[in-house]
Amino acid sequence: MRSSYRLALAGAVAAALLAAGCSSSGSPASSNGGTNWATETSASGGGGMTALVAAAKKEGTLNVIALPPTWANYGAILSAFTAKYGIKINSALPDGSSQQEVNAVKTEHGTAKAPDVLDVGMAVALANTSLFAPYQVSTWSDIPTAQKDPGGLWYQDYGGYMGIGYSSKFGTITSLNDLLSPKFKGAVALNGNPTSANAALNAVMMVNLAEGGSPSDISKGVAFFKKLKAAGNFSPVQATGATVKAGTTPVVLNWDYLELPSYVGVTNWKVFVPPNTALGGYYAQAVNKAAPHPAAARLWEEFLYSQAASGGQNLWLAGGARPVEQAAMQANGSINKTDAAKLPAVSGTPTFLSASQSTDAANYLAANWAKAVG
Repeated sequence: MRSSYRLALAGAVAAALLAAGCSSSGSPASSNGGTNWATETSASGGGGMTALVAAAKKEGTLNVIALPPTWANYGAILSAFTAKYGIKINSALPDGSSQQEVNAVKTEHGTAKAPDVLDVGMAVALANTSLFAPYQVSTWSDIPTAQKDPGGLWYQDYGGYMGIGYSSKFGTITSLNDLLSPKFKGAVALNGNPTSANAALNAVMMVNLAEGGSPSDISKGVAFFKKLKAAGNFSPVQATGATVKAGTTPVVLNWDYLELPSYVGVTNWKVFVPPNTALGGYYAQAVNKAAPHPAAARLWEEFLYSQAASGGQNLWLAGGARPVEQAAMQANGSINKTDAAKLPAVSGTPTFLSASQSTDAANYLAANWAKAVG
């Protein structure tokens, strides 16, 4: 599961990018009618969208990495991009991590196999801005200021909130403390160890907030899981799509867009986000400054941030993820209202962990999780 790989707080195992079998002819400037798209910071700067589309089609290829087809509707997004522009997509390491994306940028530098674009966790994005090219998509003003680099080196794309997904056989969960009931014996699982899996860390933090803890102190979350284990309700099994379908992990704490029935493949599946504990998390896009297909890379970003019915923002929404331009789309009427209505309800002011809060949480878990929970 990609969320367990995408740890933003610790390095992942490096892996070479899968062979893509693509080629790039000539320099960006010579192959795109005099415009060097590798240095353009906006579509308008290179002559507009028509010029960008023409240059990208001439390149004919886009290299992406770590985009599982079942994650946030990426299968449909990849297909829609190719259908619209006729550009071949080489998709490498679909279950790779953010760190593996960065490693591929470095190890494949200067080759036709290097990733053109990245979709990474925020800590990885912030630690590797020297690898990114500044680019501002046409809908730049609709991305909240706090969710983008001022110069366009990275910009958040989609995300969601931590929630509790569960089989309807348990009835309806209305509070976190319901999980301490005997009927949840051996049922409550995470999608990994919170000392090494980002989603699991955030699950513990969500519980921490529900228990009255603060983003700067995750100890109450660990204490709750200690109680959960003592009650015999915590499962050591790492939750995956297969374990959910098999009924082995009938209660899973994870991002809400990975808890939808359409994603887990279980029709009797519900999602509950504890009131006033909305813990949010977003991934970020970036363009490789040494992208072998610089025009296609920028056209991909334009597609992902398009608010059209068949654009990336609504396609992410169709996959249960909350697009970064959601507020603007609700205001201008471009959002798919049917898909938006399917999102799990959240209440209260959302919490987003800072880099230092995430680091502090990881350090506390490293020192205390094993002895408290195992």
